[in-house]
Amino acid sequence: MHGEGCSRGGEGGGAVRTRPEGDPSPVNVEVSERPLRRRFTAEYKARILAAADACAQPGELGALLRREGLYASHLTSWRKQREAGALEALAPKRRGRRAQAANPLAAENERLRRENERLAARLKQAEAIIEVQKKVSEILAPTPSAAPNERSS
Repeated sequence: MHGEGCSRGGEGGGAVRTRPEGDPSPVNVEVSERPLRRRFTAEYKARILAAADACAQPGELGALLRREGLYASHLTSWRKQREAGALEALAPKRRGRRAQAANPLAAENERLRRENERLAARLKQAEAIIEVQKKVSEILAPTPSAAPNERSS
């Protein structure tokens, strides 16, 4: 039913049949979380468009679409792509945002940022240790006013 040049992740509802044709065993139907989008190769699109353009009799085009599991909107968008730039326009395009170009300084910047954070944490710890040492020395140090009073008698 489906063309050679397309890959499908499942039917419209996400059902996947797991038995070959003619097998009398019960059907195991799994429902995927999200059906995958079909992708068609440029060669497949070109072949289907050529077959669709060759359809002359009433009903031939509908039979072609049913046989291949396609919609008329596929043909419309593929024809626009073909007019815009021939075969390369028919090639599937990646969806979503474009990937950011790798900045060569980004890795070094990230490394230096982590080193700065590490050194700042060490500095804070060292300052805390110095404060504790000051307090301990103040507690353990003899008071200078007590020593001269003992000798003055």
